[in-house]
Amino acid sequence: MTNILITGGTGFIGSRLALHCLERGDRVRVYGRLNTPAETDNAEKLKQSGAEVVLGSMTEKQRVAEAVDGVDIVFHLAAAQHEANVPDALFWDVNLRGTETMLAAAAAAGVRRFVHGSTIGVYGSALGGVIDEESPLRPDNIYGITKLAGERAVMAFRDRLPVVVIRISETYGPGDRRLLKLFRGIAKGTFFVIGSGDNIHHLIYIQDLIDGFMRAADAEGAVGELFVLAGKQPLTTLEMVRTVARVLNGRLPRMHAPMLPFMMLAAAMELTLRPLGIQPPLHRRRMDFFRKSFLFSPRKSEELLDFHPQVDFHEGVSRTAEWYRRHDLL
Repeated sequence: MTNILITGGTGFIGSRLALHCLERGDRVRVYGRLNTPAETDNAEKLKQSGAEVVLGSMTEKQRVAEAVDGVDIVFHLAAAQHEANVPDALFWDVNLRGTETMLAAAAAAGVRRFVHGSTIGVYGSALGGVIDEESPLRPDNIYGITKLAGERAVMAFRDRLPVVVIRISETYGPGDRRLLKLFRGIAKGTFFVIGSGDNIHHLIYIQDLIDGFMRAADAEGAVGELFVLAGKQPLTTLEMVRTVARVLNGRLPRMHAPMLPFMMLAAAMELTLRPLGIQPPLHRRRMDFFRKSFLFSPRKSEELLDFHPQVDFHEGVSRTAEWYRRHDLL
């Protein structure tokens, strides 16, 4: 039996990874927070499934040290991510200094593998051609900037701790709420495309991502390495929308709105609402869905992790829609 700690374990990816490890027979400790109803629901399900749920922040050094005690493998997924109504200092406190705190605690506890969840956001705006682990890094928002700093902190610990860094592509599947608005909008016929819809997404289904994480935790050749994990096939925004519409028997959106006015509106909302501590209903990171393109090479993850994603987008959307229906979310 393996003792596993998952930080950020009350979130979408962390909770699904925890459930997978429990099903394998591992002993799982989750370290996280209850900032949303979804996180509260995830924590309750994890408790019922046999996980130990510890509530705390990455800024609490003593609680972090206690959480990592007796652990074999750490999956570090905790991050300040979607918040647009908080100061930049929070991102630095969680994504960099919190990661440094976890690394030091894991090294002191003798953890045998530390798998760090990073993001494709470190690449910033769209790059030409196929992107791999060596492509230039140009993060263009505070989340990407601080996640890159966290990556570098992890790699600086390579001599003291067996570390692996995973850059996670857009992730979807049962339990995800991020794409729920897309599904609902298409189901109701209210969704419309902003821009051309030709930008590329290289999404990964949650179970494929979990498989990649488990391989990163086990493969000897993974230690000290960095990987991008993306899904089975890239799609344009229009191809994504058409697939969801087919699965839901929804209406295909005919309207295409111009990009520039929405980018200007998003910037104006951030400028006026963020200083007041109000989450803008529209912000520039939300517009990334319609404007950024990512196409990733699978070469390194195939060679060193033997990682081969199995779930295509149509099948993944079908499973996700069924989960939404079962939980009365559509």
